[in-house]
Amino acid sequence: MGDVAKDLAAGTVGGAAQLICGHPFDTIKVKLQSQPAPLPGQPLKYAGAMDAVRQTLAAEGPRGLYKGMGAPLATVAAFNAVLFSVRGQMEALLRSEPGAPLTVNQQIVCGAGAGVAVSILACPTELIKCRLQAQSALADSGSAGVAVKYGGPMDVARQVLRSEGGVKGLFKGLVPTMAREVPGNAAMFGVYEALKQYLAGGQDTSKLGRGSLMLAGGLAGGAFWMSVYPTDVVKSVIQVDDYKNPKYSGSINAFRKILASEGVKGLYRGFGPAMARSVPANAACFLAYEVTRSSLG
Repeated sequence: MGDVAKDLAAGTVGGAAQLICGHPFDTIKVKLQSQPAPLPGQPLKYAGAMDAVRQTLAAEGPRGLYKGMGAPLATVAAFNAVLFSVRGQMEALLRSEPGAPLTVNQQIVCGAGAGVAVSILACPTELIKCRLQAQSALADSGSAGVAVKYGGPMDVARQVLRSEGGVKGLFKGLVPTMAREVPGNAAMFGVYEALKQYLAGGQDTSKLGRGSLMLAGGLAGGAFWMSVYPTDVVKSVIQVDDYKNPKYSGSINAFRKILASEGVKGLYRGFGPAMARSVPANAACFLAYEVTRSSLG
């Protein structure tokens, strides 16, 4: 197999491991991010992450934690294939000679480049996922934006294409998606490489055990979210905003309104579940990728 094909296959396996492990945490994160501001004197719908879990299980059962998984599961092959194959091709371009190890700074550049590529795939997938995950929270608030219920990922896509400007509607939130993916992946791959080299005691990381790979991958995933979380909050509120009666005119406007109404805390709604998800999910992703890539030679 060529290097691109190996990266495609290994990226697909890694992405599937990440999704299965992390999706329930992601559901809670989006529910906390997208819950509307309460009326004066009224509490938020969810008091916190554990309250969101309890309410979701009570109302929808365990399936509720996996709501919206169809869209990312259907595209996980393409998403992670692009992420790891673009990173692999950029690694080849930056190497002084075939097989030469890259520096941490070079891995940061590779991660940023991969982030640009995956943003195009991530934006419509994230929009569909966020609409499904946020649906129950927004419905309970009486928001006009959920007057029409979504029956599943394909139903979301059909309704967006029909009533929100065609294909352009599926790319709502592309700017904050790119603002998340580019620096986020730069940080993630940079931290991953730095930790691997630290644990290996040098640039040769080929002998690292699975425990070390999981540690490096988990902490790298945490670095992703720590570097871009407020951007992810803005992306989520933009993508679930009502098309006909929008609350936000754009990313900057959304950022300002959240900051004005909720302060800095509002930009970190759902941060706990995001971090709780990122460590085990990315540990699983990087381990699955490395093991698969190694087995393919």
